[in-house]
Amino acid sequence: MKQYYVYILASKKNGVLYIGMTNDLRKRVFEHKKNLVDGFTKRYNVNKLVYFELTNQPQDAINREKRLKKWKRQWKIELIESMNPEWKDLYFEKL
Repeated sequence: MKQYYVYILASKKNGVLYIGMTNDLRKRVFEHKKNLVDGFTKRYNVNKLVYFELTNQPQDAINREKRLKKWKRQWKIELIESMNPEWKDLYFEKL
């Protein structure tokens, strides 16, 4: 069974945030860390994995990503801190 992830990257604690969705979290975050992804994350050096969720349905991940992108910044920060209060890079901690 395939798994899908909704994730939040940050430039630093309380820094620039990016929300994305993928079916291979390790690979996708690696691409962000190595600046292989042109655009927003590369431009603002957003490559620290601070939050992620897992689902088995791609449409659930897509819908969740869209909802989170509409959230107020403070809600996103509270979500991150509910799982990762120290804003550790979960790429090195959990993957």
